[in-house]
Amino acid sequence: MRFGHFDDERREYVIDRPDTPLPWINYLGTEAYFGIISNTAGGYSFYRDARLRRLTRYRYNNAPFDFGGRYLYLRDPGTGEFWSPTWQPTQPELDEYECRHGMSYTQIASSYRNIRARVSYFVPLGETLEVWRLRLTNERAEAAELSVFSSVEFCLWDAQDDATNFQRNFSTGQVEVVDGVIYHKTEYRERRDHFAYFACSEPLAGFDTARESFLGPYRSWDRPIAVERGSSSDSVAHGWQPHGSHHVRIALQPGETREIGFVLGYWENPRDAKFDPPGSQTINKHMVRPVIARWLRQDTVDEGFRALREHWDNLLGGLQVSTPDGETDRMVNIWNAYQNMVTFNMSRSTSFYESGIGRGMGFRDSNQDLLGFVHMIPERAKERILDIAATQLATGGAYHQYQPLTKRGNNDIGSGFNDDPLWLILGVAAYLKETGDTSILEALVPYDNDPGTEQPLYDHLQRSLRYTLDRLGPHGLPLIGRADWNDCLNLNCFSETPGEPFQTTENATGGVAESVFIAGQFVLAARELAGIAALVGRPGQEYLDAAEKMSGTIAEHGWDGAWFRRAYDFHGNVVGSASNDEGQIFIEPQGMCVMGGVGVEDGTAATALASVRERLATPHGIILQQPAYSSYRVELGEISSYPPGYKENAGIFCHTNPWLMIAEAIVGNGDAAFDYYKRINPAAREAISEVHRCEPYVYAQMIAGRDAPTHGEAKNSWLTGTAAWNYAAITQWILGIRPELTGLRVAPVIPADWPGFTAVRRFRGATYRIEVRRGDERSLTVDGVAVSPDAVLPLAQAGTDVEVILTVS
Repeated sequence: MRFGHFDDERREYVIDRPDTPLPWINYLGTEAYFGIISNTAGGYSFYRDARLRRLTRYRYNNAPFDFGGRYLYLRDPGTGEFWSPTWQPTQPELDEYECRHGMSYTQIASSYRNIRARVSYFVPLGETLEVWRLRLTNERAEAAELSVFSSVEFCLWDAQDDATNFQRNFSTGQVEVVDGVIYHKTEYRERRDHFAYFACSEPLAGFDTARESFLGPYRSWDRPIAVERGSSSDSVAHGWQPHGSHHVRIALQPGETREIGFVLGYWENPRDAKFDPPGSQTINKHMVRPVIARWLRQDTVDEGFRALREHWDNLLGGLQVSTPDGETDRMVNIWNAYQNMVTFNMSRSTSFYESGIGRGMGFRDSNQDLLGFVHMIPERAKERILDIAATQLATGGAYHQYQPLTKRGNNDIGSGFNDDPLWLILGVAAYLKETGDTSILEALVPYDNDPGTEQPLYDHLQRSLRYTLDRLGPHGLPLIGRADWNDCLNLNCFSETPGEPFQTTENATGGVAESVFIAGQFVLAARELAGIAALVGRPGQEYLDAAEKMSGTIAEHGWDGAWFRRAYDFHGNVVGSASNDEGQIFIEPQGMCVMGGVGVEDGTAATALASVRERLATPHGIILQQPAYSSYRVELGEISSYPPGYKENAGIFCHTNPWLMIAEAIVGNGDAAFDYYKRINPAAREAISEVHRCEPYVYAQMIAGRDAPTHGEAKNSWLTGTAAWNYAAITQWILGIRPELTGLRVAPVIPADWPGFTAVRRFRGATYRIEVRRGDERSLTVDGVAVSPDAVLPLAQAGTDVEVILTVS
């Protein structure tokens, strides 16, 4: 069952009914000001940090599910009837409805009682504000008078404090209304340097800034008293809940169209800004007034929207493909690349499933996100790498997360996830392969953001590798610490007495539990670091030796006969073995070990991949492990707390699926690699949206496994490493357009029934026009000159076009 369709020409997903199985969201903003917005205008906005600079309020896990947003109300004074053109929150029986989610913008259109409305939302480039444009058309035979009410619920800056500290917050809310602009200045009294504002392009018939005055006692957003009676009360909030609402009255002749603009924004005065008069608690508005006036003009909005579209034309132009599979083209050319950008901006912090409070930017997560983003804006990728590295500890370890506003490690989460440091090597390698910019390796970066501890980034990479070598367990495998990639596999948990609460060893970061997954990751990272060393003329043989030694350890202690084992727990018991009654085979080491090259030459890799297909593959994707854990096991920790088939307990954790796609490509099995790709491709799952439930245009973190009653149902869409890894799997390994340290390689491993494909790839300033076609013999020509089909393409001069023709058998 479909709830919409793709409009590839406009790069939009068109939702044609508002009651989607779950809120289907989009993101506004690309730089510093961001927001999430659902297909019925739900969501919220923030500046840089969803916890520390929250602008508007949203209520997660509420009923209705999508609660709080950028709401507008229309009222017909002749009948007293009112409705929301975005469906929520009044949920009228609209005559027509359409939501278009595009690249960093959303447009929601509807018709009701012959009044047509279209609301556009976007964040202009270079600004810390969002624009709402309401376009109204009277399709009645007679003139229509209408009242328009806007509505936002201001938050109190720190979203955690806003959700908990009511005894204080109900007494601190302050606003000013000057020339029709509502200024929310709750924190201004204390800091006097930042505030939010909400403005309207039309003369006001009234306003409200106190939520209870707008809604009325014991009422909700579906029937605000101000809208019901048709007039605002000009309320000014003093404590309680600051709110922003404008009331505009307009008259439309038959066929007439009018536009009304709204601007919601954030402003931060320079630290040395002068206050007039000195010490005044009145907001210093002179700097922001021209900005507001400019973005309330229709011509400015037109130009801003055009610039946003051009911005995405350029970003998406870095790689465009034409293959025999339209759903592949749709994801590679538009939606997967777009999701990569959003995930790069947000890490795992802000979505319909992440509140923006509990998680900041992930060390592991952000490094992986680079894989899908670095080719679009390399300079931002470089900045992110240096931010991440500055949170690394002097031991080589890492804070698992850091706050985007402060760029400091999150002590609430702490460190001890022993896979984290190795991801920095893989992230830097991705940047170097794309750009060739070796200067980043000499950039001075502190440890733990501590001034005076600066060392070249290359030193951070060396310490990342040393962190693993300094923490090897009884079998010579890396210690898992609190967890490795699978945060819920907590093998340093144990119970002294059956039935008693579990304990942890050294806060679960020490102990003797070992990870085969980290061992495979170490082999991959050590080989990458050896390549980087060779690129810059440094010694790197020790890294290759360490990789070879770890490969041998995996072969001795990590191989189970038909697949790679997962780990050893605190007691030294094997996890992920045929000898276990449950959890016999896990997906993660099968993918990571093969990506590291373990077992590729001796055939064990092919055996492991065959076991995955036999034991773990389902029509909805590859499940994480089998059999599922049927009861809680204290020695395994959180993984067994989930019911069978969900999340880490035998769910389809989509993040790991592309590792198997890459592994199959490495061993030359294009049919299997593409088969796995199609199983979780959201565009290919659009026809089963009533089962999948999440958005059909972006990847989800998890799909319920075959042990679950809801097999095939997705959760946790948008912010997931699935996006970057699937992009890498399809573009770099299946299509085979792969950046390497010395240049660009074209080495596709495509399905047997494909006649070929074409692609345009920008790389280090040049544009490569690539054609892959079937033939009797493999051959490669570059600008008409034959070269070895196994060669890395010669680096071209920036600004030039390169014609590449590869024939594959």
